[in-house]
Amino acid sequence: MTKRTFAVIGLAVMGENLALNVESRGFPIAVYNRSREKTDKFMSTRAVGKDIKPAYSLEELVQILERPRKLLVMVQAGKPVDAVIQQLKPLLEEGDMIIDGGNSLYEDTERRTQELEATGLGFVGMGVSGGEEGALKGPSLMPGGTETAYRELEPILVKIAAQVDDGPCVTFVGRGGAGHYVKMVHNGIEYGDMQLIAEAYDIMRNGLGLSNEELHEVFKEWNTTDELNSFLIEITADIFKYKDPETGNHLVDYILDSAGQKGTGRWTVMTSLELGVPIPTMYAAVNARVMSSYKDERVAASKELTGPTGKFEGDAKAFVNKVRDALYCSKMCSYAQGMALIAKASQEYNYGVSLPECARIWKGGCIIRAGFLDKIKKAFVDNPTLPNLLLAPEFKQSILDRQDAWRDVLILANQLGIAVPAFSSSLDYFDSYRRASLPQNLTQAQRDYFGAHTYERIDKPRGEFTHTEWAAQ
Repeated sequence: MTKRTFAVIGLAVMGENLALNVESRGFPIAVYNRSREKTDKFMSTRAVGKDIKPAYSLEELVQILERPRKLLVMVQAGKPVDAVIQQLKPLLEEGDMIIDGGNSLYEDTERRTQELEATGLGFVGMGVSGGEEGALKGPSLMPGGTETAYRELEPILVKIAAQVDDGPCVTFVGRGGAGHYVKMVHNGIEYGDMQLIAEAYDIMRNGLGLSNEELHEVFKEWNTTDELNSFLIEITADIFKYKDPETGNHLVDYILDSAGQKGTGRWTVMTSLELGVPIPTMYAAVNARVMSSYKDERVAASKELTGPTGKFEGDAKAFVNKVRDALYCSKMCSYAQGMALIAKASQEYNYGVSLPECARIWKGGCIIRAGFLDKIKKAFVDNPTLPNLLLAPEFKQSILDRQDAWRDVLILANQLGIAVPAFSSSLDYFDSYRRASLPQNLTQAQRDYFGAHTYERIDKPRGEFTHTEWAAQ
């Protein structure tokens, strides 16, 4: 029997779709699932007629793979991944490699890379974005870890990744946990994008009074623009035209307003605090999902707490253009925050991440794919030491040209009592970043007063700290 080139462990939907993707590119593969029934079902349905060999034990799976063995693990992040690795280790030989394609915490990936490299094995922590369809037809892949292992995998990964005008949406992201770190931040940006779109919807629906049909047309038109053309805008337009088969009305109006999260957004916030990088748009997006989960409390509170009763008076169509501009400016702040966080982590953890390559591999396959990623890539190519995306000439001018509209949208939202935490946090980020002086001089005085934490003076050299006995006067 011909040895298999590649193996997939775990046959949930993402595992199945990646297996089919690899096989469709001409690579004979093997599959294994802990449940024999799941393997048999896959083989009797989606795998029929494919060059796919099932295995019913990890020992059998390892034996039918060519050297060096390449095994993609698609199981739940956390302890299940560790369990599979521990079962595989005694079965593998030097040079073989394990790929974790789940949403693992980057710190776990760091640990696993070090442990497996010490035994002569390779480990690749690979972020996979694009959902079920992307996994099948071409995802954005963010592999990091053992570079020699990646080079062995590269002929396969470049074939199964999404393809765009400047190449496949995959690159060696960097050492250690770099791949899963970049995927985590990708998801943080995704949280921000989705919350910003939700706030634009809220303003237009409940502030301007647009119907679902009108919202469909707005988002459909926005998706044709250079600024907002993206996967998330595209699917949002589709959502507003979808009719519920049960009622015949728009389905979006029947969906409970309580959003879930799987952890990557929260992890992004936590690591940003550890590294001291401000990402307020993502904070706001995570908090908005948490607040949405308080559905029963919010319903009760709505009967007790009142807000403004005014209505929008003016040209709704003209104001929609202001919402578009506010959305674009806020999205730029969110991407600027994400890129700044990746840059700091790469420096802190010695990852060696390329920001232009991050932007490039997000151009296709992934959830945050968008037309302006080409411009983001170019900004970091033109200036590799660019400290913040907002300072890139094109983005700087775009926001300066639109900031009046951005501010008008927040004023209206506040007047109408519509919560816009991500819009507000984005504008606060812009306003804080552009100011040479912030009020934290008072904060430092307070800290020194009650805790003798010391402070620096503006009329003395930086790094020279002073303490004052404030109560002495």
